[in-house]
Amino acid sequence: MRRTAPRAIGLFGALGLLAGLVACSDGGDASTTSTPDESAAPTTVADTTTTEAATTTSTIPAPPQRPQTIDELLNLGRPIVLAHTGGEDQYPGSTLFGFSESVEAGVDMLDLNVLLTADGVLVVQHDDTVDRTTNGSGALADLTYDEVNALDAAYWFTADCGVCDDQSAEAYIYRGIRTGDQPAPEGYSPDDFAIPSFRDLVSRFPDLPLNVEIKGEGQAALAAAQVLATELVELDRVDASVVTSFDDATVAALRELMPTVEISPSLGPTSDWVLNGIPLPDGMTILQIPPVFGDIVVITPELIANSLAAGYVIWVWPNNRDLENYDTYLSYLESGITGLNINFPDEAVRALNDFAA
Repeated sequence: MRRTAPRAIGLFGALGLLAGLVACSDGGDASTTSTPDESAAPTTVADTTTTEAATTTSTIPAPPQRPQTIDELLNLGRPIVLAHTGGEDQYPGSTLFGFSESVEAGVDMLDLNVLLTADGVLVVQHDDTVDRTTNGSGALADLTYDEVNALDAAYWFTADCGVCDDQSAEAYIYRGIRTGDQPAPEGYSPDDFAIPSFRDLVSRFPDLPLNVEIKGEGQAALAAAQVLATELVELDRVDASVVTSFDDATVAALRELMPTVEISPSLGPTSDWVLNGIPLPDGMTILQIPPVFGDIVVITPELIANSLAAGYVIWVWPNNRDLENYDTYLSYLESGITGLNINFPDEAVRALNDFAA
């Protein structure tokens, strides 16, 4: 069974609720939209069957002109590839090993999520618990950094289905490296299979742009925003980072803390643009959205055209593993999408190279 990451209640929950309200106001049956089906495929995306060529192992050349700042990134004149959570279906997510392998594949930017531990350390972690991906359990906010960092972050990772819990022992190809029960791949150490601190990640990749999402909401997210702002300044990565959150209050705090950092809009402004065409707040130009949510097609040819005309860029993150393949990545690029925030870095870089050629 695939251990699916918990979904944040954010833009996509709002889209579903608003669609239900529209259906009711039009006399429709609201019950038809009350239960989103995230497995639905978008009607605007080309056939996603993986071709034989897409599964062939080959050396992936890095795209030229790898940018170092967000200004350079946005002025490349070509789409970009981001390693979503370190390429979490190809490599163990949120690990230095996964990010390193993604960089070797040739991605332009690293995508990551941050949370605070019980002792206030900002760590790179997608879920608010450690249960799904590690050999531990519990809320990350209740654990100290030492407790979190000691866990095996590749414990449930498999090559065939990402993070799964019903495979044979042999399927868990990186299990035990963190704990010293099996050797690390050449060039890596057990620490590369842990949940890292944000500082450790930046130290490993000091010249790569970062796309940082603060998870959660309320006081915990605001506290994480404060620590993130401090560390970006101290590490001289403000000009090299995009920051965002689903939570409107957290994004508002980020604008106060770091008025010059590039910020992606949160739930409210993104929903307003996608659903009603209301322009994004001044200074916000990067839309980060999925292709589809339930029976709502979020990314359409009209949205792409309107966004590009308004001076916005769209970084798509597929919220369905069936959409994570070369053919789909290429179809996104051909439709005008300007960023692929994806789980299979090798295939996305290959699609970008073919698109550019």
